[in-house]
Amino acid sequence: MTLLKAISRFVKHDAFGGVLLILAAAAALLVANSPLEPWYEGALESRLSITLNGEGLQKPLILWINDGLMAVFFFLIGLELKYELMEGKLRRPSAAILPGLAAAGGMILPALVFAALNWGNPVTIGGWAIPAATDIAFALGVLALVGSRAPSSLKVFLLTLAILDDLGAIVIIALFYTADLKVEYLLMALAPLAGLVALNLRGTHRVAPALLLGVVMWVFVLKSGVHATLAGVITAFLIPLKDRFGKSPLHTLEHGLSLYVAYLIVPVFAFANAGVILQGMSIQSLLAPLPLGVALGLVLGKQAGVFGVTYLVVRSGWARLPAGANWAQIYGVACLAGIGFTMSLFIGSLSFSSPALMNEVRLGVLAGSLISAVMGYAVLMLAGVRAGKALPA
Repeated sequence: MTLLKAISRFVKHDAFGGVLLILAAAAALLVANSPLEPWYEGALESRLSITLNGEGLQKPLILWINDGLMAVFFFLIGLELKYELMEGKLRRPSAAILPGLAAAGGMILPALVFAALNWGNPVTIGGWAIPAATDIAFALGVLALVGSRAPSSLKVFLLTLAILDDLGAIVIIALFYTADLKVEYLLMALAPLAGLVALNLRGTHRVAPALLLGVVMWVFVLKSGVHATLAGVITAFLIPLKDRFGKSPLHTLEHGLSLYVAYLIVPVFAFANAGVILQGMSIQSLLAPLPLGVALGLVLGKQAGVFGVTYLVVRSGWARLPAGANWAQIYGVACLAGIGFTMSLFIGSLSFSSPALMNEVRLGVLAGSLISAVMGYAVLMLAGVRAGKALPA
């Protein structure tokens, strides 16, 4: 019984989602470099079709995961964003100044690092946004392992930064990853969108109609050429925060989905996308412009962007450090922001269709994320010992 209680406590721990991600990535690496590799690739490329009279969706399994399951992931992100904007940490603009500017720096600097290493290469330069993203679950999971050595305000700072980072990633996907736009399908998507708006204005307490309309809109947006994960975000923003009975459909959905996303959808995505084929690779492989740009963008770009902007904003007097945090802990959080993993792999899948280039992307993402996680954990553990000796802000 004691063992069962220990397992139960661990599953409920904030770090459990990050542990699952690590296990899923490790499993993908093992399978991709074993005799099971043909089965792994074959399963991901197997086609699943949903059609009616010859019309519908026909895609390999990997795209159902990346376009379908990740739409649910972004739906949850959208729910969290709406709550934070209306009732949470982002309700007051002043509270979002420091993490907001830090998030912006943490997106711009990694993109510049990547671009500097891939400038002049028309094949790889399109991956400039890959190191700009932060994996919320993984970063918060590592921070949770630090425990009481990190003040609670540091978690709020990292969470707000990561949420705004994801909002930036959504904008990037909308602006730069739309191909072969089919306007007629976008016009069709206006019908379910209008239905969602009407349900929202009525303050409906039933979420099933809204979810059904969201699925219909997802299909039309997917067929239009705009990335379908945006349909998940739009649907989330049209879920009422309060219904006409004073209850919160948004909170109900957020709480109901969070475990499925953290413990099922994101690990499945990681297993499907983290399978780096190591055969024929060496240290020199990591030094190629594409993986090196991704890895250095995540490690150096994120640290310079998040920590550098935070330092400038605090020193200029525009904002204060999170309560109880010192500069070493801020640097540790800047390191954790370099854990791109899920989001970086996702943007990589939008950037490149070539299996060889995607293998390089996976190598860079895994290397950069691992280095960032280890550095962030080490810095925060050491900084926690000296928490009482924070430099004056």
